[in-house]
Amino acid sequence: MSAALEGPLLDAQGRLMTYLRLSVTDRCNFRCTYCSPASWGGTRDLLTAPELVRVASLFMQLGIRRVRLTGGEPLLRPDLVTLVQGLSALPGLQRIALTTNASRLAALAAPLRQAGLAELNISLDTLNDATFRRISPQGSLASVLEGIDAALAQGFSSVKLNVVVVAGVNDGEVPALVAYAHARGVTPRFIELMPFGAGRPVPTRAVMGQLAAAGICLEPASDAAAGLPAGPARYFRAPSGLVGFISPNTENFCGGCNRVRVASNGDLRSCLGGRAQVPLGPLMRAGATDEVLAGAVRRALGDKPEGHRFEAGDPRSTLLPMMGIGG
Repeated sequence: MSAALEGPLLDAQGRLMTYLRLSVTDRCNFRCTYCSPASWGGTRDLLTAPELVRVASLFMQLGIRRVRLTGGEPLLRPDLVTLVQGLSALPGLQRIALTTNASRLAALAAPLRQAGLAELNISLDTLNDATFRRISPQGSLASVLEGIDAALAQGFSSVKLNVVVVAGVNDGEVPALVAYAHARGVTPRFIELMPFGAGRPVPTRAVMGQLAAAGICLEPASDAAAGLPAGPARYFRAPSGLVGFISPNTENFCGGCNRVRVASNGDLRSCLGGRAQVPLGPLMRAGATDEVLAGAVRRALGDKPEGHRFEAGDPRSTLLPMMGIGG
């Protein structure tokens, strides 16, 4: 075996990479204002399903054990079920997860579960139809809620609701969203808005304060106690269930980073907030072997910064829309 394919996959700080976020499209049917500005036109050169499976297989040779499919909105990809089947057939892959707006999940929850998909993160920023249209002018709250119900009926091993909290938009709905999630046995996770689109962030501290004011008391829950994988979320236990918080602005979580991102055109991004990237797609199409691809991956991770950088003036940062980065 080539040296590039041997040994653990480490970044420049010695952090072990075990988790691949694999974007399957950079298009979305909702175009949320904080994620996908109207100026974003997307790309045309998407990887094919066999190419995406090869990327996943490459990273599995390098020690990756979990794959999360992202977008854009991955349910827009016509061959998504076939792709999940191909990934499920890879030996050694422990879990396949997917992040979605759930708009097409009512029809796809069952075939995706049968194909091998295990976990779902579903975006739900509001329970109010007018607020939903303000955030997602092209979206439909009814379709999202229908998709959530369909997912829960399929018995996925994990379903979480992701809520991006935007000041003056949905920041008054935090207790209601917790009640909605916990009534369905689902974990809500409140996410600080990152500087990729429109809106003002609400610090996690303020969100937790709103829950306390509503009488929802939180106690820290360790990952082991909560039965949850390691990641950027911090989990707390309320009387009715778990609540998660992802705080990229106020609680930097980069020290525990274990993930690599590949965009829908095959560009590897070693960090959500960094510019370093490797065009795996063109390399594959030019005939690169797995050894060559692995060497390129290791070199890119060797340039990975110690933490994300979102400041517009920082030459090491990128402020591409989330759809252009791969979530």
